[in-house]
Amino acid sequence: MNLASLLEAWGDAHVLAAGGALIGLVFGFMAQRSRFCARAAVLECCDGQPGDRFSVWWLALGAAFAGTQLLVLAGALEPSKSRFIANPGSVSGAVLGGLLFGAGMILTRGCASRLLILSANGNLRALLSGLVFAVTVQASMSGWLAPVRQFFYSLWPVDGGPLRDLQVISGTAPWGGSVVALAALATGVYFFWRQHNGRPWLALGAVATGLCIAAGWGFTQAVANQSFEPVALTSLSFSGPSAEWLMRVLSSASVPGFGFDAGLLPATFIGSFIGAVLAGDFKFEGFKTENKLGHYLTGAILMGFGAVLAGGCTVGAGMSGGAIFAVTAWLTLISIWAGAAVALRVHKRMGWAV
Repeated sequence: MNLASLLEAWGDAHVLAAGGALIGLVFGFMAQRSRFCARAAVLECCDGQPGDRFSVWWLALGAAFAGTQLLVLAGALEPSKSRFIANPGSVSGAVLGGLLFGAGMILTRGCASRLLILSANGNLRALLSGLVFAVTVQASMSGWLAPVRQFFYSLWPVDGGPLRDLQVISGTAPWGGSVVALAALATGVYFFWRQHNGRPWLALGAVATGLCIAAGWGFTQAVANQSFEPVALTSLSFSGPSAEWLMRVLSSASVPGFGFDAGLLPATFIGSFIGAVLAGDFKFEGFKTENKLGHYLTGAILMGFGAVLAGGCTVGAGMSGGAIFAVTAWLTLISIWAGAAVALRVHKRMGWAV
């Protein structure tokens, strides 16, 4: 049965949800087994000792970029139709939101996707932080934080279209993105080989984690090409979907539409849970010290507001948006790292454990 037949039999929404679930299952399992974590990568980089986590994160990033750009060159993906490029954006939102998200990531000891993965491993701290993150995302989208978010967003808006496409602005299309993607992948391979020579399964986990980004883009593009209805071109993201699932749980009257994101989030949780059980990593963990509770909750609020302001998290904006070379996505990724680096420096000056 081909994709057109599936769409006719099940409908766009259910096919998109099923595809999101399959990709999320792989992402959750592979990210758990490879210990994929942006926060840990930042810590190693800022300490001047790029190690295990940095090499895994960079290899995953390179795989995401290379896989996505391969789809673009093959004519299987049109980035100009994605929200990162087609819709209006904000430079101020990307920079400020990224800085806040990065700082929050240090405080909560994980980004949005990492909190979800750790929650599935029995980490109650991550579960609580994830819930606060989802509540803040919803408040920033349509609640009492929305006016604040709109104010900062409006400081430096940018129109949708070519002005949001880094390759168009730099005049390097269509090959510029591929060159950068291959360079990123080569850099990831170099760091990984230096740290993990002789551990092919870990490399497979990191590459598969990154390729899930490309799979998301390719799948939603394929559905959009076959469907008679408008289909949002998207890939992995964990900020908006967190708020959507929160509303599904709290109120049946305000359930968002079913689609790719609806399948992605729970399947990522399940995939991580399976990985933890098979590896013997599953165990319930609480808060190690009570005075850290304020750090976790503050960080979750900063991440939630920052993610909505910036248009995504480390995976949603930084990797998914970065892989199609959206200007604001790159600004978000750079700002997340900068915000995390500053927060880490403050942490150390205050004598707080990281």
